[in-house]
Amino acid sequence: MKKVFRKELMDLIPYKPGKPIADVQREYGLDKVYKLASNENPLGCSPKVKNAIINALDNINLYPDGNATLLKEKLSSITGFPTSQILPSSGLDEMIDQIAKTFINDGEEAIMSDHSFVRYIGTTKMMGGVPVIVPMKDGFVFDLDEMLKRINENTKLIWICNPNNPTGTMLSEDQVASFFSKVPEDIIIVYDEAYREFATHKDFPHDSLKFLRKYPNIIIMRTFSKVYGLAALRVGYTIASEEIIENLNKIRPAFNVNSLAQVAALAAIEDKDFVEKTIHNNNIGKEYLYKEFDKMNLNYALSQTNHIWVDVEKDAQEVFVNLQKKGVIIRPQVGNFIRVSIGLAEENEYFIKCLREELGK
Repeated sequence: MKKVFRKELMDLIPYKPGKPIADVQREYGLDKVYKLASNENPLGCSPKVKNAIINALDNINLYPDGNATLLKEKLSSITGFPTSQILPSSGLDEMIDQIAKTFINDGEEAIMSDHSFVRYIGTTKMMGGVPVIVPMKDGFVFDLDEMLKRINENTKLIWICNPNNPTGTMLSEDQVASFFSKVPEDIIIVYDEAYREFATHKDFPHDSLKFLRKYPNIIIMRTFSKVYGLAALRVGYTIASEEIIENLNKIRPAFNVNSLAQVAALAAIEDKDFVEKTIHNNNIGKEYLYKEFDKMNLNYALSQTNHIWVDVEKDAQEVFVNLQKKGVIIRPQVGNFIRVSIGLAEENEYFIKCLREELGK
């Protein structure tokens, strides 16, 4: 059967999401399990979202608005860009694939950083593209200078995640501005801002839209999965030039954002108090984890997201398995590094208790 599949699939590995709570409960016979693996919102979602979904249940027999008209109009009012430059998607995973399908031809190169979102690699290979993976600098930050050096006549696209997943590190406004100005205008820059709301550093480029106004080769991606807590509904959106959006629309599934996701996103936007509570909880949890890691003399990357990249000085996969047995799910990374999502106080405290036991600290 292997010969019937596209050659690009031969060395691809299916994306492995964070392990579900129910699986761990069944496997180890646990009543209580804390999931700190997938950077989900520990506060859930806004009550306004739940009410909006309930009110929309009578219409689930109808196809959704394939244009996502009301959502696009709302996003237009917030961003200042016309609806013709905005495209909602079924989470950013779908948009990452759509971008690759739109731009990458067989043999063309896509530049990305090591230790960034792994889907960039898979979707590039899926289209027969060549991932050009640039090592990070000390501190687990992108080496933008080296990325620029890797640009050649085969370069089609550059993936930038800021703040970055999984390291949680950021690029400053000056770094981003300088980088954008040096990338040739015929190379697409995909700027993934899934975690932008959690960034508190004064030098973070909070207003990335001004770069799009200056450079039409930039694609900005945002999501409702993280700070808004709508991960299960799969809804995000992209802002780009009219020409780019028009071509992305050519391959977009007709009803890619379901009706419940659309009404939930609209309601989530309106609840600014919930967003503030989420960010406040994240900041408190982050400082607590920093202090506990310091007490254990563990090295970690300063995070501008809702997760922390930390060296646990022990094989990450082993730590991952042993913490599950205690009822904590984290995400193993390379070598001794894990990524832990910032949860509620009781979740963070229990994670630290279990980690201390595991490491003997």
